Amino acid sequence: MRAARTIATLLLLISTAFAVEIAELRNGFTIRHRTRELREGSVRLYMDDEKKTFVDIPAAEIQSYSSEPDPATPPEAAMPAKSTSQIVGEASLEHGVDSDFIRSVIRQESAGNSQAVSVAGARGLMQLMPATALDLGVSDSFSPEQNVHGGTRYLRELLERYNGDAIKALAAYNAGPGAVDHYKGVPPYRETRNYVARVVRDYNRSKQGAGKSGGGSGGTSSATHTTTPGAATKPANSSADTVQRAAK
Repeated sequence: MRAARTIATLLLLISTAFAVEIAELRNGFTIRHRTRELREGSVRLYMDDEKKTFVDIPAAEIQSYSSEPDPATPPEAAMPAKSTSQIVGEASLEHGVDSDFIRSVIRQESAGNSQAVSVAGARGLMQLMPATALDLGVSDSFSPEQNVHGGTRYLRELLERYNGDAIKALAAYNAGPGAVDHYKGVPPYRETRNYVARVVRDYNRSKQGAGKSGGGSGGTSSATHTTTPGAATKPANSSADTVQRAAK
């Protein structure tokens, strides 16, 4: 019988080694501890794994025990958070939209603030409206990765809808495809016209800078700033220069 009690105590110590146990006292207080041992008429609660610190409590004063995950147990090594630049690069490759174009939209939409919320309720880096985010499968608009991939996918859909016309795609991103279809181009809204002009100006500036440095960017466009921002069909009037003139 004594041997059985010893084995039971050993199993108890093993089972609690990976959790913090909580002794709930009848007076309403609680005591967190690592392990416990039954002693004659009392319970010894050990505060550390080495059993150097403990407290003895009358067994009758302890009402119940509970446990919680051990906060001292180091979690599995978490993957380092991706930078916005890395996320944009991945979205560019996956959805076939020039990374510089995505960055220009982000700068205009949220100035790179992943927690941005507009007066209208648009959220995140690319300012997705809740309904649009839902359609794009974005469950957390404040997640930079989900938001950028969702916004880039939407840009790609708009570029394809308007046969690579970046002007119309940007206008639709800002004012909605319905407005662009109704006016057969950029709606006569000052906000939308200014939005398109600013994005295109920033995009062209990025391409000019890349051309001078001799570098390139991810996605389907070259660094010469004469290609369309997306991988959709590229009509002659979709060059960045033409986009800039049309947006003025």
